[in-house]
Amino acid sequence: MGKKDPLQALASNGGGTIRKLVGIAVTIALVVIVVRFPSDAAAWAKALVGLGSDIIDGLVSFIRQAF
Repeated sequence: MGKKDPLQALASNGGGTIRKLVGIAVTIALVVIVVRFPSDAAAWAKALVGLGSDIIDGLVSFIRQAF
């Protein structure tokens, strides 16, 4: 039984290697932002939650008016 290549996990299990590397880079960037700028990251997260809430409210309002 031979040794497995440590980078083989990145190349197998579907999806492209570039896609996985971009995902890893985005994850690292998000962690760095949260660690270095926690108050800004919290404000961005709160804004995203607010945006999601607004979208749901808009959909509910549309459905109520449609029916």
